[in-house]
Amino acid sequence: MNSIYKDILIAKKQQKRLLAVLLDPDKLLAKDVAKIVYKINESHATHIFVGGSTVANGETETLVVEIKKHTSLPVVLFPGNFNQVTYKADAILFLSLLSGRNPEYLIEQQIKAAPYLREINLEIIPTGYVLVNGGVETAVQKVSRTVPIEQENTELITNTALAGEYLGKKLIYLEAGSGAIQTVRIKNISSVAKALSIPLIVGGGIRSQQQMQLAYDAGADLVVIGTAFENDSTFFEK
Repeated sequence: MNSIYKDILIAKKQQKRLLAVLLDPDKLLAKDVAKIVYKINESHATHIFVGGSTVANGETETLVVEIKKHTSLPVVLFPGNFNQVTYKADAILFLSLLSGRNPEYLIEQQIKAAPYLREINLEIIPTGYVLVNGGVETAVQKVSRTVPIEQENTELITNTALAGEYLGKKLIYLEAGSGAIQTVRIKNISSVAKALSIPLIVGGGIRSQQQMQLAYDAGADLVVIGTAFENDSTFFEK
């Protein structure tokens, strides 16, 4: 078993709360990386995720290389498409958009990435991605051309996540999308967490320490902060 996923499993068993900061190559300039990563290093973050929905070819690798100059934290790809795969990272969340029905993001992008992944030394973590309605049309919806699951439909959200585990996914990523104005509801996090035996990642719309705490208390093993940190690099100092 590779180290990053093994560490996540150990943290789950020990009830240690993990925190990832998501950096989008479209929104972060190279000249700002050192300053931003310094703030991440000084925070309680345990991982750095890198990716976005509409990143130009080559920009992900450029950002990953720059990030790794300034941190020892694991850098994990959260790719929007196969062009964002780079061997310079430590691991990749090999995502399948389980909540959508567009084959391009269920399997086609994964097929395009597979021959490259076979040739490089990158830890691959099969991940089921479940998108719920965050109150606004997100970039994920626009790019994937899929409809998120309504937050009122807790049963469907839970069954979708559980199906992902039964299909062999090692993680479930439950989120409301980047820039969401509503976080994943606590009852949905709790329901999914109780149904799964694999680690649960939660993100989307989390903009305060209180919202982070509520997600952890509901059963999230790893919380992701993206937009809140993009908009305010002093987020962790508050």
